[in-house]
Amino acid sequence: MKKIAIYPGTFDPITNGHLNIIKRSSNLFDELIIAVTNESKKKSFFSINERIEMISQVTKEISNIKVDEFSGLLMNYAKLKNANAVVRGLRVLSDFEYEFKMAMMNNSLNKRIDTVFLMPNIKYVHISSSLIKEVSSLGGDISKYVPQFVQDKINIKKNE
Repeated sequence: MKKIAIYPGTFDPITNGHLNIIKRSSNLFDELIIAVTNESKKKSFFSINERIEMISQVTKEISNIKVDEFSGLLMNYAKLKNANAVVRGLRVLSDFEYEFKMAMMNNSLNKRIDTVFLMPNIKYVHISSSLIKEVSSLGGDISKYVPQFVQDKINIKKNE
């Protein structure tokens, strides 16, 4: 049976921390679907199509990855894609409580889909998409935290 995992998120924008999780997850599963959603309480900086473009560009060298858009309940999407697992990144302790509750709810909705937690490389545990946008908007150097393609897109967007 093919092992399929979904890595869901807004990825607004994708960071090197996300990429670290993606690369490692792609080694654990036959197929990794990066599922991009617009359903968030936060206002997006990039459109969903821009985010999908950035993710596709920075992951193009990884052959077992697909980038897709989804909306609605993650477990419904996972079932539709015949996924075995959902991948979630844990950066700091405060992430754990939220992710644990979400994993338990997902498990109650579909017991055959497991949640796999991965921690990013230590050099990325303090970064988030929100922090990247804030630092960039204030003129800070984000080059260590996002791929060059993403940094270029952020700079273009800031100047629009």
